Amino acid sequence: MEHDILLGTTTRRNEKHGQYGGFWLAEIMQKAIAAARTRIKSNPPDILLASLPKSGTTWLKALAFATLNRATHSPSDAQHPLRHHNPHDCVGFLEMMVTQDDDEALLRSPRPRPLLVQTHVPYSLLPDAITAEGSGCRLVYVCRDPKDMLVSFWNFYLKEAATLAAAGCGGGWVGESAAAGLTKFEDVFELFCEGRYPGGPYWRNALEFWHESQRRPNEVLFLRYEDMLGDPVGNLKKLAAFMGCAFSEEEEEAGVVEQIVELCSLASLKSMDVNKNGSTVLAFRNVAYFRKGQVGDWKNYMTLDMAAS
Repeated sequence: MEHDILLGTTTRRNEKHGQYGGFWLAEIMQKAIAAARTRIKSNPPDILLASLPKSGTTWLKALAFATLNRATHSPSDAQHPLRHHNPHDCVGFLEMMVTQDDDEALLRSPRPRPLLVQTHVPYSLLPDAITAEGSGCRLVYVCRDPKDMLVSFWNFYLKEAATLAAAGCGGGWVGESAAAGLTKFEDVFELFCEGRYPGGPYWRNALEFWHESQRRPNEVLFLRYEDMLGDPVGNLKKLAAFMGCAFSEEEEEAGVVEQIVELCSLASLKSMDVNKNGSTVLAFRNVAYFRKGQVGDWKNYMTLDMAAS
């Protein structure tokens, strides 16, 4: 399936964004999608975590990584990888893996199993080798209230505008430099409502995964960020069972589920030295990934009329 690339619809001169397969995507993402569809013809990742940016991606990565690797890395271990590495450095990013020769090798056999990878690519633009029924790839999608998601990305943008500008992936908000980008929340709110958000429109992106989760519940899991906050233990058990590594009765009695929830909590990750300093392989500062993680923070940024639109 070919997708037309329509560029030049953004007013931010340094970022080439446009409609690609019905979604608002940066040129760098469009190229990554094309590379993925070309290179991943077979042997897909075992588990693919998917989301729109700032929907709970970092948290989901940490939870999935800690759960899959609990046999070799106890959540109480002082040397646990998540205590020394940002979650984004523990779980590979599909868009980088298919565009960097060294990392592409991770998608070939032999490889560590299970292979856990993350993406921001919309469902309909993923390689057929990943989405085909019986492919062996399990997809986990997390969605978040779009109002809180937008506020979270806005704050991330304010912190990392220079890096976003250099990478050309700021949603069309960044100009030739960080200083030339949009500076009013009201402006980015209007763009978001028009669907001009990385991977947007929001509802189309989320609904594609939702429909597939209803059609193929054993291969596609749809999670809600708000539900995960409300019942982290129950949702982690659901995630583990879906990934094929359900917690045993002995583990549950020993409190392993709660230990992983605590290890991966925002407060825990935010307090770790590694997440206060340095940058991820994606070049963004580690500290920028951790803010409030709350439900309803949009009320501090939007009027009721904006929220209702």
